[in-house]
Formats: sequence, C-alpha cells, structure tokens
Amino acid sequence: MANTRLLRDIPATVRTALAEDIGDGDITAQLIPVEQQAKARVISREDAVICGVEWVNEVFRQVDDNVQVNWLVSDGDSVSANQVLFELEGPARSLLTGERSALNFLQTLSATATISAYYASLVEGTGVKLLDTRKTIPGLRNAQKYAVTCGGCYNHRVGLYDAFLIKENHIMACGSIANAITTAKHNEPGKPVEVEVESFEELQQALDANADIVMLDNFDHAGLRLAVQKNKEHPTPAKLEASGGIDERTLRSIAETGVDYISIGLLTKDCKAVDLSMRFI
Repeated sequence: MANTRLLRDIPATVRTALAEDIGDGDITAQLIPVEQQAKARVISREDAVICGVEWVNEVFRQVDDNVQVNWLVSDGDSVSANQVLFELEGPARSLLTGERSALNFLQTLSATATISAYYASLVEGTGVKLLDTRKTIPGLRNAQKYAVTCGGCYNHRVGLYDAFLIKENHIMACGSIANAITTAKHNEPGKPVEVEVESFEELQQALDANADIVMLDNFDHAGLRLAVQKNKEHPTPAKLEASGGIDERTLRSIAETGVDYISIGLLTKDCKAVDLSMRFI
C-alpha cells in the first residue's frame, strides 16, 4: 500500500466535499424528525476492487459522530455484484446527509483501484511495474494515488516536489540533458532524476549524465528492446520507463521488452465510477 503521506489530507478533502454538498444545510433531511434513528446498507452493483474506507469513515465522522459505520470489506478487496460493503446505524438525517459525499469518494476511488487491478493482471509475471501519472482529478491527487496501490499498481512521483521529470522544454531551457541532470542533482541531492527522451542519441546523453530513470517516450517495440540492450551495456545503467500511447492491447508486449516501468495515465483519468447503492433496512 501507499505510504501514510497519501492519507494525511483526508479530513480536509472531506471537509471540502461536504461544504459543496451541504452548503448552509440539508433542507430535505430536515423533513425527517430529528430523533428518528435508521439503519442502512451499502452494496456494490458490479464487480470491483474497493478503495475509500477512510474517506467514508471521515464523511460520517464530520457529519455526525453518532453514526456507526460497520465495514464488511477492506481497501484492496475484490467484491462481487450485490455484495454488501458496509452498514450504517444512527440518526436518519445524518445518514442521508452524508450518503452522497461518502458514495462519491467510494465509487471514484474504487474505480481507480478496479482499473489498476485489471491492468496489473495484464502484466502479471513480467516483472514490470505499472506506474500512474499526475493526470488525476483536481483535489483528489493523493486519494487516487492511494487507490492505484490498492489495485496493485505503483505510484510515479506524487507531484512536482518529490522527484524530477526533465522533459523537452526543461532541456531546452537548461541548454542540454547533461546540464539539466547536473543541476537537478546539485539542487536536490537524493531525489530521483528522470529524463524523458525521444531518440537513442538522447538516451545516450541521459545515461552518460547518470540519470536515475529514463522515460522512453513513444518508442516502438523494437526501439524499446534496443534501448534495454543499450542500457544493459552502459557502465551506469538507469531504470527504463516506457510511456506514450499504451493501452490494454499493447501493454503485455511492451512489458515483455524488458523495461522496468510502464506509466499509464488512464489509471486515474479514464475511470468509470463503480455503481453503488445505499438502502435503508
């Protein structure tokens, strides 16, 4: 699973979600007597990999800490259609007020975990690690990064602060690949330095400058295999990452070229929310 840093912003994220949904009060829930108690059950209407337990818990904690949330599954669990995920008990008003925000988090993060699990299954046994990208829903970066790990994939850099990714415009502004890498290692020693390359000439420059990771952008299969061989022959080999235009049709064959990583933006940007339902019982 991801490190705890990805979970630190849950209270703030939930607070924002509740503020935009509830505003100055849930006027429909106020139709229900304040003293009325209720029980509810949440099910998945489709097969999925679950993620979002702590976001749901935090929603009801902030709405009303008298609500009890009893989970029957955990993050990372695979569930079947019509399976019960959790049950709720407490003031009826509070259950209804928190319902949509809680399910929004759960359906979105479970979608990310589900598609990540599917793509991870496609490369099983190859040794490659599938990485996410920064193509995330604004405000849900850490949450989606965590969901990716629940599905069995891995995190690329979380943001612009924890690792270097030197691209074409950075290289142009710095004057060369070597200058960019040297400056990066001087400015932030110890942080990973990755360089995106589009040719074998650039690959050689990145390896000669001791890049930690080289991203092979839109290389074809033959090019990836040749890059892997050149990297092995270099005195200071780097980790190699394939990127660009990769989908489920090409994923396995790219993994079999011998690259270390494959980065895929669709793990976080092309997710279809998992269909969930809450019913009073």
